[in-house]
Amino acid sequence: MSSDTEELSYYTQRQKIATACRIMAMEGIVHGTLGHISMRINEELMLIRGRGKEDSGLFFTTPEEICLFDFSGERAESSRGYSGPVELPLHGETLRSRGDVNVVIHAHPPAVLAATLANLDLVPCFGSFNIPANQIASEGIPIYPRSILISTREIAEEMLATMGNHRACILKGHGITVVGHSIESALLSALNVNTLAQVALEIAKTGSRATPIPPEDQALVPQQSKFSPDAGWKFYQAKLRRYGFDA
Repeated sequence: MSSDTEELSYYTQRQKIATACRIMAMEGIVHGTLGHISMRINEELMLIRGRGKEDSGLFFTTPEEICLFDFSGERAESSRGYSGPVELPLHGETLRSRGDVNVVIHAHPPAVLAATLANLDLVPCFGSFNIPANQIASEGIPIYPRSILISTREIAEEMLATMGNHRACILKGHGITVVGHSIESALLSALNVNTLAQVALEIAKTGSRATPIPPEDQALVPQQSKFSPDAGWKFYQAKLRRYGFDA
């Protein structure tokens, strides 16, 4: 570890964000350099993946690439050669307006893109197959209809008005915004939105459409799964190690 690295504040949090970026890439919900994760530090500051001249993409994110900004997009540390993402307002305004949120994920899952462009609804069409995904679908996933970058405070506020207090919001023709109390919960939610889209697309291939399970069955779906965010995080960390993607 270099002396520069040792001097970085919140290094443990930077490590966790970097790991989550690699997991998102491994699972295919981000590609190349597009997508980012932010984490609340306090009521004014956040950590977020930055962009450097040698950016090799989310699959290779390092803690050093995670940068400290305030919610308005002003740098809160030396640049170290990194710039903030264009869509920094998506993160800053979400953290500013959602006191219940500590982590924001923005990703571009191809399955979500295709499903929503095909006007397929992401509904609770299954139960115990994936309980956390069922919960997200049951809560509803709003769709922000504009295929534009969330690059200004005004556009971010417009997106947030659509999102309301939901955990996930689809940005039609663009990607997703997903929030959580922790890296673990936000990451699992993002992956589960992708699962819902993948299932909807597979059903559509048969000429049918996904429909919600009956209310009497929905009432019997457990509210919690043994595959909790913490368990899911450990699984995906182990998968990174198994395939050598944690180096």
